[in-house]
Formats: sequence, C-alpha cells, structure tokens
Amino acid sequence: MKNQIDISVIIPMYNESEVLPICYERVSTVLNSLNRSYEIVFVDDGSRDDSATIVRQLTNDMPSIKLVSLSRNFGKEAALTAGIDYVSGSAVIIIDADLQDPPELIPAMVEAWEREDVDVVLMRRKSREGESIVKKITAFLFYRILNLISDFSIPTDTGDFRLMSRKAIEAVKDMPERNRYMKGILSWVGMDTVIIEYDRPTRVAGTVQQNYFRLLGLAIQGITSFSIAPLRFAIFLGLVSATLGASYGVWIIIKAVMWGDAVQGYPSMIAIITFLSGTQLFTIGILGEYVGKTYIESKQRPNYLVKKVDSSTNLQSTENKNEL
Repeated sequence: MKNQIDISVIIPMYNESEVLPICYERVSTVLNSLNRSYEIVFVDDGSRDDSATIVRQLTNDMPSIKLVSLSRNFGKEAALTAGIDYVSGSAVIIIDADLQDPPELIPAMVEAWEREDVDVVLMRRKSREGESIVKKITAFLFYRILNLISDFSIPTDTGDFRLMSRKAIEAVKDMPERNRYMKGILSWVGMDTVIIEYDRPTRVAGTVQQNYFRLLGLAIQGITSFSIAPLRFAIFLGLVSATLGASYGVWIIIKAVMWGDAVQGYPSMIAIITFLSGTQLFTIGILGEYVGKTYIESKQRPNYLVKKVDSSTNLQSTENKNEL
C-alpha cells in the first residue's frame, strides 16, 4: 500500500507524565502548522507512572496518535527500535519527550530535508543548558574518542534528535543486532546528510532518567559496538607490560653480575605482581565485553516485546512479530 503519511514523529518515554501534556501540545502545534499528514508515535518503555494513561487518552480524543506499550523497561535503544518499526511516514523525526529537543525546530528540519534533497538531517548541539560541567566535559570527550576509534565517522555533539527519510529508516530496520547503540546505528547508514546547529535547553518538567552509571554503560556499549580498538589496545598493553617486565629482569641480572648488587625482592615483586594483575584483569574485562555481546547475539532474542498498541481509528495498524 502506498504510504499516506508525510511525517512521523517518534517520542520514546519513560516516567514522563509531568511533561507529556506540554510535549504533545508543542509537537502537535508545530506539525499542524506544516499542513501535512502526520502521525505521532509514543513508545512507552515500561513506565511506572501515568505516562501510558495520559497518551492513551490522547489516542481516544486526538487523530494521528499511536501508543506502543512495551512489556517492560527495555531501555531507550530498544524503545527507539520499536518506534522505527511502527512508523510509516516518508520522513521520520526522533525527539525526546523531555523537550530538550525543541519541537519548534521541526519545520527547519523538514525544509532542509526537501531543499537539500538529503536522507538525514542531523541536529548538532551548540550548547547544553542545565547540565553540570562534568557532564559537558565527559560528553565532549566521549563523542570525540568514539569518532577517533570508530571504523566510520560518527558526528560529534549529536544525539537522537534527527530527521531520516524512509530510505534511511528502512536501512536501519535491516540491522537486526541485539546490542544496539542507536546513535551509532543511525550514523552507520551514512547517506546524504545536512547538519543544523541549535541550543539545547533544560528539561521543561520532570527529572532526568539517566544517571552517570547508565551513561557510562551506554558509553561502553557505544565504543564496543562499533570498534575493536579496545581489543587492539589490550594487545598493545600486554606487549608493553611484557617488555617492561623483561627489561626489568635483565636489569636485575646485570646489576647482580656487574656490581654484586643484592636483589630487593619483596617490594619490587609486589609492585610487579600488582601491575601485571591489574593489566590482566583490565584486558580480560575488555575481552569479556566482546564475548558477552557475542553470547547475547547468539540467543537471537527480540530487542523488545510489545504489550499493546493503541491508535486512533484513522491510523493503519502496523503488523509486528514482537507483539505479544
């Protein structure tokens, strides 16, 4: 069937009940001003508050709203995957529910998509209001380290906020991997891209769902999903450790033979054992991360399971094998 929807908007959410009414009002106002057919697909990632109830009421009262409720909290990467599987627009826009990605930029994204005849419109952050210095510095370093060691170019200072053509979305859907770092996956498809810079504001309401431990895990996921540089670093570290150990052993022999210097055994041995043990645990951890990814991929479990799909009567339901 020929696609009847021009623009699809994916909004993943987890415990965002405080901001959802404002989010819908701003997003729908912008989309209505475009005078195009559209759909808004909310993906509830196992929220424990009233997020799903609020959106479900919208699907009863408003046209062009769809709610995809996952069976539990699978994480934002899985929620984005579910949203991509359920949209049908010619252009797909990904935006966070917390409104740190301003919906008012959507017309500029659509205009750039059509004017430049591209498949991807990336939104790059010029500033990040309301974030700590530590968060800004770590984010700055992460994007540049990832881009440095990755096998392909990953644009710096860009999040999930972007517009993708139907062709680009279909390319993403063809990637079945279970260990998903969506920023990398969305960048991996390449295609013609234009970048728009914007100032990222603070959250309108609610609390930040991602803590530093989750962000660290996401960073490790991103690095190990798109580069084998950590494995090569482990090899390099092992060679350096072996070289230093051998050199130190030769130096001890030379001192004993040439000058009869007694070997200072206990302190030096403790230092060497501690260094080598730490090096081994570090490299085993890196290797274990990749082995674990292989193990998870081998089980071929779905990225998410859908508990229920609520949609307006004028929206065509999308069949999905992950529905319960």
